[in-house]
Amino acid sequence: MNGADHDVAPGSSPESDDGATEETPATGGAATETTPGTDWEQIQGSADFADLRRRLRVFVFPMTVLFLVWYLLYVLLADYAHGFMSTKLFGNINVGLIFGLLQFVSTFLITWLYVRYASRKLDPVSDKIRGEIEGESE
Repeated sequence: MNGADHDVAPGSSPESDDGATEETPATGGAATETTPGTDWEQIQGSADFADLRRRLRVFVFPMTVLFLVWYLLYVLLADYAHGFMSTKLFGNINVGLIFGLLQFVSTFLITWLYVRYASRKLDPVSDKIRGEIEGESE
């Protein structure tokens, strides 16, 4: 028997003599770490987890809509309101440039607001859930 018969290319699965393919994890052979005895579906169905998801959505969905409306306003004004967007405010600075820079400012503002919101509203619930999970495994 030739040694080359048993070489397997990286990412492929070796076959047994009966033609069946062996299962290998998608992580390159590393097993996924899980907490023994944890019922993840039960945690996902818990009131705390539902509250965490609700709190996340209360922030994320409205902020996403607000940002998309703000961005689309900028794009539409740039495309259809050339006169307004090219209005000079001072020197070579016009309304379009200010609106464009405000897109970056609004992105950083949203990030700051999210971090603040998460620290006050999401992290306490998340820490409680994590504590319950880790408390079960000890």
